[in-house]
Order: sequence, then C-alpha cells, then structure tokens
Amino acid sequence: MVKRVIWTVLDSVGMGEMPDAAQYNDTGSNTLGNISKAVGGLSLPNMEKLGLGNIDGMTGIRPCKEPVGAFARMKEASRGKDTTIGHWEMAGIYSPNPFPTYPDGFPQDIIDEFVKRTGVGGVLGNCTASGTEIIKRLGDEHRSTHFPIVYTSADSVFQIAMDESIYPVEEQYRICRIAREMLTGENAVARVIARPFVKTENGFERTANRRDFSLEPSHDNVLVKIKDAGLTVAAVGKIEDIFAGVGITTALHTKDNQDGIDVTLKYMDEVSSGLIYTNLVEFDMKWGHRNDVDGYARGLREFDERLPEIMSEMKEEDVLIITADHGCDPTTPSTDHSREYVPMLIYGKPVRAGVNLGTRSTFADIGQTVADMLGTQPVGYGNSFYDEIKA
Repeated sequence: MVKRVIWTVLDSVGMGEMPDAAQYNDTGSNTLGNISKAVGGLSLPNMEKLGLGNIDGMTGIRPCKEPVGAFARMKEASRGKDTTIGHWEMAGIYSPNPFPTYPDGFPQDIIDEFVKRTGVGGVLGNCTASGTEIIKRLGDEHRSTHFPIVYTSADSVFQIAMDESIYPVEEQYRICRIAREMLTGENAVARVIARPFVKTENGFERTANRRDFSLEPSHDNVLVKIKDAGLTVAAVGKIEDIFAGVGITTALHTKDNQDGIDVTLKYMDEVSSGLIYTNLVEFDMKWGHRNDVDGYARGLREFDERLPEIMSEMKEEDVLIITADHGCDPTTPSTDHSREYVPMLIYGKPVRAGVNLGTRSTFADIGQTVADMLGTQPVGYGNSFYDEIKA
C-alpha cells in the first residue's frame, strides 16, 4: 500500500523532440542531451541510479546496470508546450486546444480595458520580450511614468512587470487579479504573471515575488480526488498558482530550487499521508529561458546532489516521482519552451526496481497512477501503470 507520494517536477527538463516538434519550431531540441553534449558530459549519479539513463531515447546520460527505480519516457498528448498544460495533463486533464498567444502584442481593446479597470493610466511595452531585457530597456521610463510594463512570450501569458518601490507587491497582485478576471473567452490566456523588480546598483533585477494567476482547471484532476478522499495535498513552489488553488490543502511558495527542496523536506516531516507536489522552477525561469547552459547543468547537478536527502527521508509506504512538464533547451537559439518528451522516474519500497515502462502516450498516466496508488477515485483521462511496477 502507498500512503504518501512525493512528486517533484523539474520544470522544463525535457529529453528530446516529440514527433510533432516541427509544428512548434522545435526540431532538434533535447534539453538534457544537448546540455550534456555542450558541457562535455553530464554526471547525475543519483538520478542515474534511479534509471534516468535507461529511459528509451535518452542521450547524454549514463545508463545504470541495475537501476533501483522504474522509469519511462512521457509523451504530451495535449496541444501545447507550456507549464500550465503540462502540469494539468499530468494531473489528468487533456487540453485539445492550445491557449491563445500574442506574438505581436495584445490587441488595443485588451490594453484599454486593462488600463480602465486597474486605473494605472497607461502601459509600456505591449510586445513579445525577454523579461530581463524589457525591464532593462523600460525600467527608467516605468519609474518616471508609473505605467506598468506589459509583455508576453511564445507562451500564453500576460506578464506585468512593476517596480516594488512604486507598486507594493500586494498592489501588483491586485492588478494581476483584475487582468485575470478580464482575460476570458477567446482571450483566456493560461497565466497572468506578476513580475516584480527593483532597481539596484547593478541595474534592474527581478525579485522572488513572482506570482502566477492561472485559469482554473477542471476539477476532474488527481489533486481534487486526493483532497476529496480526505488526504493532504501540499503544494510547493508555483504548484498552487498553476492549479489556481484547486485541489490544494496547504501551500508554500519558494524563491528558488534549493528553497523548494527545503520546503519539500519540511512537508515530508509534517505530512503523513497524501501528496507533496513540488515544482522546481529555476531550470526553466533562470536557465532555460536565458539560454544559460552552464547554469542549467549546475542546477541539475545541485538537484542530484540533494536527491539523497529526499530519498533518506522516505518511509516504507512512500513513493517518489520525478518528472518534467516540457522542455526548454538552452543550447538552441530559441529562448522559449520546447515540445519534448520528458523523463519520469519512480522509486520507493512499493515500487519494483528496474521496470522500463517504455514511452507513455500521455503525461496523465502519472496522475492516474497516483490516484491508483493512493486508493482515490480515478481521473477521467490516462492509464495507471501501478500494476506494472507494484513490488
């Protein structure tokens, strides 16, 4: 019997282009494989021990002779390659249509309504941009006009950057909530994101007070099933934001990967049954989107070095799942997410070691398996592989 699942998402750690990658301009993307090649080999001994290098199609990671975990390559069935769609699919929600994107900026009627509802007077930007670049370019003008900087990316996001000395963080969140309320129907972007920043002696720098305001997902998802069964769903990092609080019983936001691991360990000490669901966002936000190959490689090594701490805290009836939500290959010219397969590792006393689950046809197989392991009601999408790995 499984009493508790520790589910960790390494945000954007993909493992090679999916068959339809060309439709997303992602031919050749392979986040793990290309990083390993670029840095002259990537040693991740603890994840390798679980079977990371044994996954079908994996490149750049050493296979293990006798892996102690089960493993699979996960294929995304939904249309998209963003954080929201990836996490929702893992939890059992299929998204047949991608969220709207705005490569030329937002239509004027959206901007006019935003200005009217929030009372901010005007906006700067309204274009596709890198978050660090646009605050560098428009930060001084923002400080003189007090107009928020609005921008987007290849993802379905309405991002709002404001200086914390002009707009206190709670005021920034209030403005974002207004934007979230108005962006519905055909303009229902996946996320409105608060991007607070400050001015330092080194220029403009984003703070750790980012907050995502997501669309509310279908309640037919594994988090709701677990909560309805009277179990805890502890959300770490931006999980609470991604699911708009749906199915969450307790949550803590984090400032970086190390903090995310610390909070996961804290919850492992406090939560006796249910789900601890963690997103480690730095892979994506700090290194993937900025094409920082060395930083990404360092982040992978740092997670791998701390993995034994999580494993040593596991109890007899615990299961650990490690996976990702999409790719974000820092070796390609693109700074956006990439349409990739993702790895999945699963470990614990209830799991039979060395089982190769092949290539799964949807991320939702994870959520269905979690429901199966915890004995909750099933979700409406995905197939459980629990019987294939049961020790």
